[in-house]
Parts: sequence; structure tokens; C-alpha cells
Amino acid sequence: MEINKIIESGLMETYVMGIATKEEVQQVLSLKKEYPAFKEALEQLEYDMEVLAQSMSIEPPAGTLSKIEHEINEIQRRNQAVQTTFEPKYRHEKSEQESSQEKYIQVESESNQMRVNKAWKWIFIAVFVLGKIFLAGAIYFYLENRQAKEQIKELKIELKQKIR
Repeated sequence: MEINKIIESGLMETYVMGIATKEEVQQVLSLKKEYPAFKEALEQLEYDMEVLAQSMSIEPPAGTLSKIEHEINEIQRRNQAVQTTFEPKYRHEKSEQESSQEKYIQVESESNQMRVNKAWKWIFIAVFVLGKIFLAGAIYFYLENRQAKEQIKELKIELKQKIR
């Protein structure tokens, strides 16, 4: 009866999800050795979690594996090229031409910044400035409208007083 309480306590779930503490892991491993029912329940839970994960999986886009393999091959090729070109020599044995060639390593990289045409820069500035102008105009006309409504209200009150 005690093993059923342990099974229902959620200890197995934390173990299977990998969020159990060291003490809980030790407890699960000892319970797994002691009780066959616990071991069966744990295996069933692991199987169920695997089935759930597979049913919710998303298929990667076509060609992803070939892109990964290509990148790995490129990295390996670059590493091999760097290792073959790097041969330590003593300073007095190097000629001037060799020393100038070994000072710099060619690095190929792609910029992660977006490049914008210069014309777009001015268009963005113009849109920003026009936005500020329109905002100022909207605020001005809002205040004018509010003031006009107050004047109309005052005139209506004056008319009512004159009519009486």
C-alpha cells in the first residue's frame, strides 16, 4: 500500500522530467531496485512520456540535415586549414615575407546587421519628422476644439440668460 502512495506522489514524474533533486533521484533509484511494481510504473511513465513527445514533435524543414552537415564540414575544413598553415618557427629563421603573411588570419563572416540604402535613411528621418509635426498639429487642434466648445457653452448660457 505504501508503494502506491509513493507512485501517486509525483516523485516519478519529477524524475522522468529531469527536475528531481539529488535526494529524490537516489530515492527513485533505490525504490526501483526494491519494488518491481515501482519499476514497472516508472517504465510505463517513461514510455507514455516518449509517446507524448513523439506525438507533439514538429518535423524540421526539408534540407535541414544537409545544411547542418555542410556547416560542420565547413568548420572542419577551416580548422584543418588553420592547423596546416600554423607552423611555429623561430624568429630568426623567418623571412620578411613569411612573417608578414602570418601576422593576419583571413576570417570570413557574415554581418548580422541589416544594411539599409542611404535613400531609405532620409525617408525614415522625413517620416519621423512629419510624424512629430502631425502630432503637434493634432494636439494644437484638439486644444483649439476644446476651447471652442467652452466658448459655445458660455454663449449658450448667455443666450439663456438674455431670453429670460
